[in-house]
Amino acid sequence: MQKQTDFLIIGSGIAGLTFALKVADQGKVIIITKANAEESNTKYAQGGIAGVMHGPDTFEKHVQDTLECGAGLCNEKIVRMVVTEGADRIREIIEWGTRFDRNEQGEFDLAKEGGHSEHRVLHFKDATGNEIERALLARVHSHPNISIYTHYFAVDIITQHHLGKEVMRSTPDIECYGAYALNLQTREIETILSKVTLVATGGSGQVYKATTNPVIATGDGIAMVYRAKGQVKDMEFIQFHPTALFNPGEHPSFLITEAVRGFGGILKTQDGDEFMHKYDSRKSLAPRDIVARAIDNEMKVRGDEYVYLDCRHIPFDQFVEHFPNINQKCKSIGIDVTKDMIPVVPAAHYICGGIVVDEFARSSIGNLYAAGECACTGLHGANRLASNSLLEALVFAHRASLDALMAFKKNNFNTEVPDWDAEGTTQPNEMVLITHNLRELQDVMSNYVGIVRSDQRLKRAQNRLRIIYGETEALYERTILSPKICELRNLITVAYLIIKFAMDRKENVGLHYSTDNPASTLPKK
Repeated sequence: MQKQTDFLIIGSGIAGLTFALKVADQGKVIIITKANAEESNTKYAQGGIAGVMHGPDTFEKHVQDTLECGAGLCNEKIVRMVVTEGADRIREIIEWGTRFDRNEQGEFDLAKEGGHSEHRVLHFKDATGNEIERALLARVHSHPNISIYTHYFAVDIITQHHLGKEVMRSTPDIECYGAYALNLQTREIETILSKVTLVATGGSGQVYKATTNPVIATGDGIAMVYRAKGQVKDMEFIQFHPTALFNPGEHPSFLITEAVRGFGGILKTQDGDEFMHKYDSRKSLAPRDIVARAIDNEMKVRGDEYVYLDCRHIPFDQFVEHFPNINQKCKSIGIDVTKDMIPVVPAAHYICGGIVVDEFARSSIGNLYAAGECACTGLHGANRLASNSLLEALVFAHRASLDALMAFKKNNFNTEVPDWDAEGTTQPNEMVLITHNLRELQDVMSNYVGIVRSDQRLKRAQNRLRIIYGETEALYERTILSPKICELRNLITVAYLIIKFAMDRKENVGLHYSTDNPASTLPKK
């Protein structure tokens, strides 16, 4: 079965929905998402979106905070572009119905988070991402040119690789013609042809055992583009959120937003002693890479499973007003934030690398754009500044739309694309193998490619991954496709890239730290 559309968007988070709204007046738009439309990494973004809306903050302060956090690897041109254009993009989603908290004077109630020199984070309670997703989806659902296909799993983007060797020899430059997608209701793989495709598939947190990411965050976009010979970059820079709720058996981990520390929460050992002053003068408000490594070190030195976040000194009415969901979650597992400290541990949270794109979100593959967490724009460098990700998604979705609106008018559908060939495959009778391989993969990545790495750990991870890869590919070749086998393949690809880039990075910088590497010699801007 074939479908045709002017614009195909893979993913329904802030980047995908924003892009859709900006191109839909000019052409037909199809959004495919493997779960419900509202299920995305955006939905789980608690803290907020960073933006310079008024004084005493300035663009320059935000730029310098971002550059310092990125540890010398940010693209300064991109940083300045995102910071200066971001305010207009934020005002735009407010016009589209997004609500942000305001103070008694009617001004934005701006929060301050780790790595920020000013209060500049707009938020809606502790559910900012969910509020943005709500507003964008409401607008998308009302647009006649936008169709959302839920429970459609993108298997591969379509390029010359699917057209045969002769075509590949005659057209060396890779182009995207759409995507193959598994309709989870009919179990058929459909061919969706498009003039322009945007990959907005979000993160890859499920490659680790402990993550704040939803179960859908399996690196699908990065893996698809890599398989299609697209460029990826900076995959070694995995941001571990310092403060995920320690609640054994819960997956994904519940996030205790950075804003709690910005609001006065203090990190302490299980003995009740502060420790961040030993690692950074900014204490609990240091950037995430520093805080995560500090917590990791304290836990290893002391043999503890977690540290505490002490919020007992914060007036309860203010805590509940700003963090109602966190309070409710703590209460549900027997933690009274007025009397008890909150047990927290680092968990995989955000990947700073991904699909390489330029300032208009163009990937190295023709007619293919990428935005959001799956893209590597140059904004984050070696470490993402808190709450910069939603801002990045808005700016690059907007810029992608500007370029795509010109590109799609010149493109035609490639009608030579064949349907998916499932000949020779059978129903899998060993689904347990997929489950076991996924658990083993997550164990390998968590044990050997976590916050602190070493040459030996990375080599061991690489060797284990080869075995998992071989078993999974053999299973993939002979079984009818399912989301589980596709997600496992994608996670293996992402794991391979993280390990490969980590092995190639011979100095400690930002989120990459190996006991065998020297400290960074890169100049901090």
